[in-house]
Amino acid sequence: MKILSVFNNKGGVGKTTLTYHLAHSLSEAGYKVLLLDADPQCNLTIYSMPVETIHDMWEKEDGCVELGVEEFRRNKSKKEIDELESETRSLHYLLQPTIDGTGDYEKLPPPHRITKNLHMIPGRLSIHEFEEKVSSRWSDAYRGDALAIRTITKIRSLSEDYAKKNKYDFVIIDTSPSLGSLNKTIISTVDGFFVPAAPDMFSLYGIRNIGSSLRKWHEEFDIIYKLISRDKRKLFPAEFVKFLGYTIYNARKYTKHSSKWNLAQAHLKYALQIPDIINAHIGQDLRKGISDDLLSEPIGGESVMHGHNTFPSLAQHYRVPMWKIPKLENLDKEHQNTVNGQKPDILATKEKYKEFSDSLIERIKLIG
Repeated sequence: MKILSVFNNKGGVGKTTLTYHLAHSLSEAGYKVLLLDADPQCNLTIYSMPVETIHDMWEKEDGCVELGVEEFRRNKSKKEIDELESETRSLHYLLQPTIDGTGDYEKLPPPHRITKNLHMIPGRLSIHEFEEKVSSRWSDAYRGDALAIRTITKIRSLSEDYAKKNKYDFVIIDTSPSLGSLNKTIISTVDGFFVPAAPDMFSLYGIRNIGSSLRKWHEEFDIIYKLISRDKRKLFPAEFVKFLGYTIYNARKYTKHSSKWNLAQAHLKYALQIPDIINAHIGQDLRKGISDDLLSEPIGGESVMHGHNTFPSLAQHYRVPMWKIPKLENLDKEHQNTVNGQKPDILATKEKYKEFSDSLIERIKLIG
């Protein structure tokens, strides 16, 4: 089992769309996948669940989030608690005992079932409360404080617990574009991450910022490792996170003349700079296992590089991956002409994401 994250310091690059379709592609290839929504905006949750279902889920756990675990449970019967935890609960609910500094729940609530092989731990807008605890407890981790160590490793340990129980091959964590304390603990404690980048100046600076932050985070974690006991060190991954590479996403295709990656010149100008930015700002220690030549190429080549027109919006509307849209029986009238007219292109997205996911798996194997 590998725990992965898709991350960029710049928003609006299609990160959640890519994560959603990658997860579906992996699951359709026979892998068992858990999505974990750690982005306070909850876009992945909204992509995957009806709004009414999300509201009902959040409403049932409001008391726990607002009052804390112990007071919430004092006002509930055992039967009510059992019923609550027999249903899918948000990531915030699962983290609440750590926020409170109390004992963990006795059992893991079931994940939301998207398909047979694809499940999800939904997000919640209030996840910022956990980030505040990470910030306030961070300095205590240097002296081996048990609650502080538990706090900064909790999302990883939850991922491992769910993977062990449900036999997942991959856990994929969706994050915000922030370089704050929550993402510091997530990115630093997953096994690998990759960057979806728009071919523009902002993504180049985003990769620089990621590299700079990772250097600092690595130094901080190394100090913690040296100061804490061997037992507490087991809560962390054996090695610091590894960089799996990048993909260019939502780029404009250039069809009049051939160019590298079939990109329009304005986009190609920035895309060609990405490998140099990676070499200059992503440390060699984070790239161990994957050659520089391989990292200079986008994951999956051109497979998911070019924009998909309105297909991602339709996918979000119907809560299915793009390639399943033409087979839906309940297409809205205003979408029927679009779907019927572009059916071959929509169906072709399945093979493109398969090519991308196959390429990503090859890189995951290289990091061990």
